Amino acid sequence: METPGFLEPFVGRWTKRHLLDLESLTSDEITLLLDVAQAFKESTQDCRHKLPLLTGRTSVNLFFEDSTRTRTSFSLAARRLGADVIEFSASSSSLSKGETLLDTAKTIQSMCIDTLVCRHKAPGTPQMLAENLDVSVINAGDGPHEHPTQGLLDILTIRQHRGDLSGKTVAMVGDIAHSRTARSNIWGLQKLGAQVIVCGPSTLVSRRWEEYGVEVSHDLDAILPRCDVLNLLRIQFERQYTRPFPSVREYALLYAMDQKRMQRAKPDILIMAPGPINRGVEITPEVADGEHSVILHQVNNGLAVRMAAMWLLSAGRAS
Repeated sequence: METPGFLEPFVGRWTKRHLLDLESLTSDEITLLLDVAQAFKESTQDCRHKLPLLTGRTSVNLFFEDSTRTRTSFSLAARRLGADVIEFSASSSSLSKGETLLDTAKTIQSMCIDTLVCRHKAPGTPQMLAENLDVSVINAGDGPHEHPTQGLLDILTIRQHRGDLSGKTVAMVGDIAHSRTARSNIWGLQKLGAQVIVCGPSTLVSRRWEEYGVEVSHDLDAILPRCDVLNLLRIQFERQYTRPFPSVREYALLYAMDQKRMQRAKPDILIMAPGPINRGVEITPEVADGEHSVILHQVNNGLAVRMAAMWLLSAGRAS
């Protein structure tokens, strides 16, 4: 299929083979990814219609951690672009027989694939694959390091609802210590001019985060009136060896976004969450489903961002 007119302005502007993080991207590269994602949304009725731009190409989802949104979104994005999709399952693969991850990846690569989408609990795994394979690698989350497409879809959602990010104050609240989403958001938001606050218990938000140029707070009620956006991060109990606070009830009392706190927030505050959400822990049901919530918009934007990334890394990349 020939490149449709709405994508013509973007052809050849992307030069990277992989998408591994937002830390290494420039503000222009991040803006390009967002612009292409927005173009896909507007030209396909919110990514509902197919555009067979990657017909004949194959994408493999190599996931070593559980996932609902990210895995489904990558699969659907590839299919919307006409690519074939292979779903890899670690539990039923030769990894259980002792094969290394790299040997498994090289075996899959030998089947003439084009893109490898990788999620792994170990930071740096997508980078290692990118250095040893001849296919494009997309990081779908590597431990607590980065989750670039989640960061992009969060930023795209803010841009759609609040316009230019310059001067906006975005607070991420919750388990910052274990959050790859937080790191990708910090890099992306700051490069586009937003002011970032990380907020949560001191056991999950250390003062070391100030080295990233962000403001650190342990008091949600104190920062709330200044925030244009709240991104409520899940407490990742599965990555913790000890409980970082005395009880879930106490955490909810201090950090959950509820109707009482909404009354003290800006009238147009945007409520976000990367999901999955724990209702009653980070956010109450009435806020999660309320008029300020854009949580499901984020999910739809994930599809657009992943279509944009896959197209730019293959058909849209400079030769």
